[in-house]
This record gives sequence, C-alpha cells and structure tokens, in this order.
Amino acid sequence: MGSLFNYRDSSPSVKNILLLDSEGKRVAVKYYSDDWPTNGAKLAFEKSVFAKTLKTNARLEAEIMMFDSNVVIYKFMQDLHFFVTGGDDENELILATVLQGFFDAVALLLSGMILETDPTVIAGKVATHTMDADAPLSEQISLDYQLDHML
Repeated sequence: MGSLFNYRDSSPSVKNILLLDSEGKRVAVKYYSDDWPTNGAKLAFEKSVFAKTLKTNARLEAEIMMFDSNVVIYKFMQDLHFFVTGGDDENELILATVLQGFFDAVALLLSGMILETDPTVIAGKVATHTMDADAPLSEQISLDYQLDHML
C-alpha cells in the first residue's frame, strides 16, 4: 500500500477550478482540496485571486502566478475569468492544459448562435418543415440537421 500512496502523492492534482464574472462573482466553482474549509474562506480566496489578476491582460494566452503558496493559471474571455489552482509543486504545464480544456469547453458551449427565442415562431418553423412519412431518408436527415441548427 505504501507505493499506492506514493503514486497518489506524486500524481498531478488540481485544488480548484474557478469561473468568475467580470466583477469577481461566481459563475461556477469546484474545490478539490480542503485548503479552504469554509465557504467564507473560499469566497475570500476567489476575491483575492480576482483582485490580484484584474489588471493583467490574460486574453490571448494563459498567465501563471504564485499566490498564497499555490500556482494559479488563469485566462480571460470577454467577461469570464477562468482560474485553475494547484499546489506550489505542481507542474505548470499540466495545470495550463487543464485550464485550456476548461476554457475550450466553455467557449464551445457559449459559441452557439441564438436565432430565435419566441416559442411560437420556433414551433411555426418546425411545423412548416414537416416531412412526409414516405420521404427519402436523405431528406429526413437534412430536416433533422436544419432543425438542430435552426434552434
């Protein structure tokens, strides 16, 4: 069992992942460490990290800083601030890869275009594209594709 514990101790780990808005308020956060045992401690950490990074320009590439004996990797997109925190002995490249994966996933979620929000109009568009049961499969697939991209 000793080797199992050594493996866990030496494997990379993340202490938290933070997504804050342009005012430093939580959009989504997840803590994986007990370094911040209370909600107040977590909020204080978030506020401090946000204040420390606010005036930086981390829009094109991720930035790295040491903060309270932790490595913090961060990047901004529009009004969202992404942070990944690891221990002071963590590999910055691994933490940066975690940040980039998180950043890319959120960017994909936010990249959808909203073409219509009125449910009556959407229902009307769907109703005008009804298919005959005998329609060729290629037309049915095309309709499904159109509906997915229309909504």
